[in-house]
Amino acid sequence: MIGPSPWWTGWRLTVALLAVVIAGGTSGYALIEGWGLWDAFYMTIITVTTVGYREVHPLSHAGEVFTAAFVMVGVATVLYTFSFLMAQVVEGDLQERWARRRRKRMLDDLTHHFIICGFGRIGQTVAREFSRQGVPFVIVERDAASMQEAIAAGYLAVEADASSEEVLQRIGIARARGFIAAVGTDAENVYAVLTARLLRPDLFILGRTETDDGKAKLVRAGADRVLSPYLIGGLQLAQTALRPAVVDFVQLATSSDNLDLNMEQVKIGDGAALAGRTILEANLRQRFGVIVVGVQRANGAMEFNPPPETAMQVGDFLVVLGQAKNLRELEAAAGQTTQVAR
Repeated sequence: MIGPSPWWTGWRLTVALLAVVIAGGTSGYALIEGWGLWDAFYMTIITVTTVGYREVHPLSHAGEVFTAAFVMVGVATVLYTFSFLMAQVVEGDLQERWARRRRKRMLDDLTHHFIICGFGRIGQTVAREFSRQGVPFVIVERDAASMQEAIAAGYLAVEADASSEEVLQRIGIARARGFIAAVGTDAENVYAVLTARLLRPDLFILGRTETDDGKAKLVRAGADRVLSPYLIGGLQLAQTALRPAVVDFVQLATSSDNLDLNMEQVKIGDGAALAGRTILEANLRQRFGVIVVGVQRANGAMEFNPPPETAMQVGDFLVVLGQAKNLRELEAAAGQTTQVAR
């Protein structure tokens, strides 16, 4: 394990060396030439700074020898101190200032992004998946160490309270695509969800909970979906044990690593060419090469394996299976990019 740095490194060393040089020069002139402390100190300062003023008093031979040696040691120490301080400014404060400006510019440019509250195990998993799929997002984390860990991983992150209206406005909640409350406790998630819902009544909000009571509170606070990692993990284990082929197919269809097959959802937008037409009339299979797995109506009702005469209305989500390029063409015809279903 690496312990704390010794006290004689870094800025402590530079301060100590500079203090020793000034004290040594003052003492040397006082002892060798018999000067007062002020004259000795003044001579020391103008010598190590290479100002070049006249000597305070005429020097003896011993004083000249001392001055020659003192110039080499003192000037070297002052140059070292100056270079160290400049390095701290350039590499430390200035670099951090540039990093803050860059993060602010990136936050200002964010649009159609997700806000992830918390960078624990759940938040890290979500961030990795979003990064893998090229989905824009920003992380809000109260713990400074976790925030730095997110930045070190290459993610855009801010150290702040996710339940603060000012913070959410600063990270572009007005332009956000979704909000994920995944902090450590249900109480913190409830406050974060409530604040986000007040600022954006139309925003898709996903909450994480560990208890049934927490789920009910998150729903009342305004969450559209509430998930329990333990419940999902248990169901996944059960489904994998009972129906491994089905689980493998779903994972294959929903993974962006599979470039030949994707399962996506496409919303029918206002004024879209597909609005008001049936699946058969729109000729989705032949025109776009996709399979319509289901239709989620605007009221939340889900229709699985819809028949060809099923009409597509504004606000409906089509759950489709097909190649990525075909899905992009379908999105264009639907007048809407891929979104999260509510």
